[in-house]
Amino acid sequence: MQPEVNYKEAYKLGQKDMRAKLAKNESPYLLVLDHILPSKKVLPQVRLGVIQIPVRWIVGTKSEGRVNAFASNFMPILDENTEFAAKWEALYRSHLNEGIRDPIKVYEYLNRYYVEEGNKRVSVLKYCGAYTLFAEVTRIMPEESDSDEIQQYLEYLRFNRCSHINFIELTGRGSYRELLRAMGKSPDEVWSEAEQRRFSSAYYYFERAYKESGGDKLSTTVGDALLSYIQIYGYADLQNASEAKIRINLKKIWEEITLKGQEDAIELKTMPTEEKKPSVLAKVLPVTKPTKFKAAFVYDVPPETSGWVSDHEMGRQHAQTVLGDKVDTAVYICEGTDVSDVLEQAIADGNKLIFTVSPRMLQASLHAAIDHPDVVVMNCSLNISHRYVRTYYTRMYETKFILGVLAGSLTQSDRLGYVCDYPIFGQIAGINAFALGAQMANPRAQVFLEWSSVKGAEEASLSLHRQGIHIISSQDTARFAKDERHNFGLSHIGQDKTDLLAVPVWKWGVYYEKILRSMLDKTITSEYVNTARALNYYWGMSAGVADIEYAPALPLASRRYAEFFRGSLISGVGKPFITPFYTQDGTIIGAHQRELSLEQIINMDYLVDNVVGAIPTYEELSDMGKATVDTAGVRQAKQDADEEEG
Repeated sequence: MQPEVNYKEAYKLGQKDMRAKLAKNESPYLLVLDHILPSKKVLPQVRLGVIQIPVRWIVGTKSEGRVNAFASNFMPILDENTEFAAKWEALYRSHLNEGIRDPIKVYEYLNRYYVEEGNKRVSVLKYCGAYTLFAEVTRIMPEESDSDEIQQYLEYLRFNRCSHINFIELTGRGSYRELLRAMGKSPDEVWSEAEQRRFSSAYYYFERAYKESGGDKLSTTVGDALLSYIQIYGYADLQNASEAKIRINLKKIWEEITLKGQEDAIELKTMPTEEKKPSVLAKVLPVTKPTKFKAAFVYDVPPETSGWVSDHEMGRQHAQTVLGDKVDTAVYICEGTDVSDVLEQAIADGNKLIFTVSPRMLQASLHAAIDHPDVVVMNCSLNISHRYVRTYYTRMYETKFILGVLAGSLTQSDRLGYVCDYPIFGQIAGINAFALGAQMANPRAQVFLEWSSVKGAEEASLSLHRQGIHIISSQDTARFAKDERHNFGLSHIGQDKTDLLAVPVWKWGVYYEKILRSMLDKTITSEYVNTARALNYYWGMSAGVADIEYAPALPLASRRYAEFFRGSLISGVGKPFITPFYTQDGTIIGAHQRELSLEQIINMDYLVDNVVGAIPTYEELSDMGKATVDTAGVRQAKQDADEEEG
């Protein structure tokens, strides 16, 4: 019996897939699990019973017995006049009349399925566009490894254990935890059947809208796109939105979605772009008084209650004074008011540039930037890969390196203290730069680390002092809160008095002046147009936005010593992070003498070997610490204690 037209169509799909694979110099056949698993090791297996599995994740066979009968997409490739073709056609007709009911047998390895029994059933169901099928599943556990692939899979297993959801694929370490956090769920919260159904339904509608919007052409997974959507609009919005509404929202954030598929998603701007000079024509044309450019500064608390916000406010005042004939700046305070409402008011008032000075305001900043593409929104944070909102921060690790050099040269006990606030991008680099600077000046120096977001700033400093540590690098700015009126910068804490030695300086006035000038000459606009990546402005001492000031108590010789390193950093000759050096667990960073890249510095989630202390886990942090880490925290800080131990 000759096979009917359906086999011929499936056969053509198989041949087309084979040609495409051969053109890429790839194997045109199904993957074989026995060839993928390590040959000399027996890996543990877990029987999962009969469950529904996604058809799209069935990618191969357990052994190579039937591998030559199918292309890599499971479409048949044997001739139409074979017995195999007749059986395939008969199975196809049976599926249309009665449905395929018997479960297939598969092995699952790293969230992909390999068929032991039922290859033709899979082929027919894939041809018919089936979404899921029932399978008797045996899971093969991988070898232990710290590789991204294995760690991401283990995160998936933890997620699956509580949710029983096996059809969403997220990439990047910590993504499943981020999804749960965005949904308002804890990592160990067991989902009810109703919650599973609601999530499955929301995922299905999102997947259809995503694919119809062109998602199939992107390298971003549906899961990654879904996570971005939820982080922007919220899980409740997704559950209540129609498919048409999801498509509208996806159109608004499409550049954000495409950014997730890029390996190099962030473009770092390390120096201000040189200010454009007026053209010859502009010099001879009659001068008309332009309308002043309006910029808003949005603070989460009043300046008089926060040293951090006070520094930004002084920076705004500096920029306003210098550019007063061209710029009007205004202050908006969110205390007691929803950040989104404040941003909408600032935009309604005609501000075309908005600065939000805390990472905690990033989410609202992103919403405002998406809804108002003609307004430039900048958030003071680092390493955030959002296309629509730009971030700005200062390379303060350069000043911390100088403070470390000073501390190492001054200590008599070889024991130094360091108080850090939040385990976020940029701060870990500051700790390590301080420790390496101290080690350079004194190879025996150890840096004892405490966290104000765990113990409180005052208790963190007292804890170090009780250990007999007298030279301490504390907060970068003076705090105004009642329980935090204590030393800041690098200090010597004695029994009777505290001597301030040196202070890192955030020169926000210079920063804001340069940003505003870039807005006036449209440099910032052209930078955005000329890249598809997220823009992070990360300027340092060479740009004049960070510096160090010395207190009278610092000996003159020590000041000269520090000035040598300060000059080298400003000129670009000095480099705080020259490899090789060691981490706490003995890992060597860099085998040869070279400078770490800025990306490597920003993404540090380890401490160097002369630091005594650890990056706190998420559950150890204060509520404000958790809110800050949710937005800008390093990976290590987003883990819970049980996960870290596991």
